Amino acid sequence: MNVRLSRRGFITCAATGIAAGATSGHAAASGQPNSAQPSAPAAVRTVSARSKGTLPTGRIGKLTVSRLISGGNLISGWAHSRDLHYVPSLMRAYNTEEKVLETLQLMEEHGINTIIADPRKKPMDIFKRYWTERGGRIQWIAEGHPGVDDWKTNIQQSVAFGASAVYVQGVIGDRWYKENRLDLLGTCVEFIKSLGVPAGIGAHKLEVIQESEKRRFGADFYVKTLHHTNYWSARRSNEMVDVVDNKDDNYWELDPERTIGFMQEVEKPWIAFKTLAAGAIKPESGFRYAFENGADFVCVGMFDFQVEENVALVRQILPEVQNRQRPWMA
Repeated sequence: MNVRLSRRGFITCAATGIAAGATSGHAAASGQPNSAQPSAPAAVRTVSARSKGTLPTGRIGKLTVSRLISGGNLISGWAHSRDLHYVPSLMRAYNTEEKVLETLQLMEEHGINTIIADPRKKPMDIFKRYWTERGGRIQWIAEGHPGVDDWKTNIQQSVAFGASAVYVQGVIGDRWYKENRLDLLGTCVEFIKSLGVPAGIGAHKLEVIQESEKRRFGADFYVKTLHHTNYWSARRSNEMVDVVDNKDDNYWELDPERTIGFMQEVEKPWIAFKTLAAGAIKPESGFRYAFENGADFVCVGMFDFQVEENVALVRQILPEVQNRQRPWMA
């Protein structure tokens, strides 16, 4: 008997086996639909048409943010796949622009109201379509990529387009720490705040956060890696390299206990990322570990078929971790 496997079915099976993992603002006035803009086509339902529920939220500045935040890599067109080099192509073949629009809509319908994404890649075009064609209102936290010689332009463009908040991307913070340029982080934070949105600092290296607190850069929130190391491809003691010099696709919380210990004293919202070690850790394990150990939010990339399960897991886990050691800071 010939069995016809659907495109979604094939990708689901493939992604579960090799990249299950990839689970691992408000729009600007120009992006949000208004009376002067065309309404969504009749064939496309709007976000409000079929709500499936809500998620617990926290606050970052004036923003109300779902405890589960979507990562942006999968809609940007690439995925962390270690040495499985065909995975990014497979992911892009599945995550067409229309599929991404559907996924954003599905996220909002399940209560995910915020996404973190890189403004240098294609998300901005997709966000504009989503906001205008489907009436979406998902908030965008921009993964800022300021340069040493031009630290304003990238940030300005993100806010002008509709970013609800901006933070300096983690590898940049790591690099500036290594190059003894960390004061630039304070300069960027001040500039982001001057544009009227919350300002954050990202890092893989804990020292970036420690120095930012010591020097009182005034970040409104931090975006810091957190995951346990109980997974097969975790780095061993003889494989440790500086994250800035890393040429391998392997992630990146080298000392979670140090991170957990220091962040207990930080009285600012903490978005934990790489919580699934780029797909090497199962969501039920990674989410619980992050929330139990102090994260206020978790950021994870999702395919459409992972959204409902991820939301259900977060809704299940959160009531069980209310008495954690680090108080909720958001």
